[in-house]
Amino acid sequence: MSEALYRKWRPQLWEKVVGQDHIVQTLKNAIRSDRIGHAYLFSGPRGTGKTTTARLLAKAVNCTNPDLQNRPCNTCENCLAVNLGRFLDLIEIDAASNTSVDDVRDLREKIGFSPSQGKFKVYIIDEVHMLSTAAFNALLKTLEEPPPHAIFILATTEVHKIPATVLSRCQRHEFRRIPVITIVELLKELVMGEKLKVDEDTLFMIARQSTGAMRDAISLLDQLSSTGDVITLELAQQVLGTATNQTVINLVDMICVQDTKGCLNQLHTALDSGTDPRQFARQMVDYLRGLMLIQLGNEKSMDVTDEVRQIMERQTKDISMHQLTELVKLFNNAANESRLAWQPSLALELAIAQGVQLFGVHSSQHQMVNVNRDVESKPPEQTTIKEEPDHQKQVNRVIKETEKSEVEKVFETPAKENISDSQEPVTEGEVPDVKATIGINEVRESLTEVKNLIRNYRKNTEALLASARSFSMKNGVIIIGFQSPVLKERLEKGDHQEIIQRAFSHVLGIDTKVKAVVINAKSNLNDHEEEFEPDSLVSAALDLGGKIVDKE
Repeated sequence: MSEALYRKWRPQLWEKVVGQDHIVQTLKNAIRSDRIGHAYLFSGPRGTGKTTTARLLAKAVNCTNPDLQNRPCNTCENCLAVNLGRFLDLIEIDAASNTSVDDVRDLREKIGFSPSQGKFKVYIIDEVHMLSTAAFNALLKTLEEPPPHAIFILATTEVHKIPATVLSRCQRHEFRRIPVITIVELLKELVMGEKLKVDEDTLFMIARQSTGAMRDAISLLDQLSSTGDVITLELAQQVLGTATNQTVINLVDMICVQDTKGCLNQLHTALDSGTDPRQFARQMVDYLRGLMLIQLGNEKSMDVTDEVRQIMERQTKDISMHQLTELVKLFNNAANESRLAWQPSLALELAIAQGVQLFGVHSSQHQMVNVNRDVESKPPEQTTIKEEPDHQKQVNRVIKETEKSEVEKVFETPAKENISDSQEPVTEGEVPDVKATIGINEVRESLTEVKNLIRNYRKNTEALLASARSFSMKNGVIIIGFQSPVLKERLEKGDHQEIIQRAFSHVLGIDTKVKAVVINAKSNLNDHEEEFEPDSLVSAALDLGGKIVDKE
């Protein structure tokens, strides 16, 4: 039986570990300075080198090379024994299979024995997060004060499941996902060593499919190496169930122009040819992420050909950042939901349907571009109907300008003589003798229209009017009641009072006067002829058609 490539090509020296330089350098410095910790925690995604690094550390601490900088030397007896899997002082434990407290107690009983071959006994506990709570508690004291000849290396992909009491007793090292270009470079070296025939595009596709896990990339290459002498991109896509880049590009183009039928045809053609729905959703997310990076000005971090890059730059001109982020969310959710749906393609179909709806506004702009092109290429009599949207925009613009001019006409034209600024201001002690031709009902019914009119001219004046607590009439003067003297003073300062006065005059069709007063809970309602509060039951009754009448 042949050995799996990921085991055959497992790094045996520090220099062969790729993508984790920050960890390798730290451990090499610890070996060189003879400052070895008693407990380490290696955490990170699968296939990024946690177990490999743990074995290298076990080799280094037991290497017999006199030069500390050259450990592990990979030539001494202890190093060779570790490579062959017969080093007695390296104990690897699978925590997924040994989760009980009895397993940890058995480990504690044996840890006291001195090493058989090397200087240290090294315990590598893989997937340590699978241990039970009782097992973790049993391990705590040993982790805190192990024998001087024992070293613990804990490895996990889910560090959030490790108790804080265990984390505090370990030196923690975070492993990162390996960049695509680094994976490709290592795969090239492996291809040359195994004498395989693989083109570079296929290696890039394998690297992207591995999502930063070196072991996954090597396993995919190992799988493809069994299909024939030459590994082509088409063969790799067929075996791994991925769609072509052109399918993804076409789908994005059709979403932008709201071609729902074309989108579904592209999707079903890809699925009928053997593409995995979940994998297809991941490809869409990866491609849309590339478009997002281009819009953010980070296109240099993308590993794509120049031809694909030009296509992506063209597409970013038709997609806004909001639409792009929403598309990423939709297809990312589809990738997570595809494995749970009873109909595998349903999640993708929903993502496409919702994605097309995002481009409603964009589609209208796209149609306007086509209209302009038709106008340039066809005689005027053939394009009369297509010019209607522009005409409608012009009409709307005229309406808005007309409304604006009406508002300015109300508030900015010179005031009539009897309501001009030259008149003596109204004080609380004196009220002008104006014949009252309007009542409180008319004031109440006009209040909404007055507020709307003022809002279009001066929003802060409308807000001040909205804070009034009551409106009343006395000798034909509209009296506005405020609970705070500060609000009363604000209305009397500047031109707020004149704006409100002009608005009432315009809506009611008669010259009016307004006056601000301060009211409180002790105010006597008989001081005014008629009064109402905007948020009171009386106000609600007036809205329903009620009238205020005298008691007589």
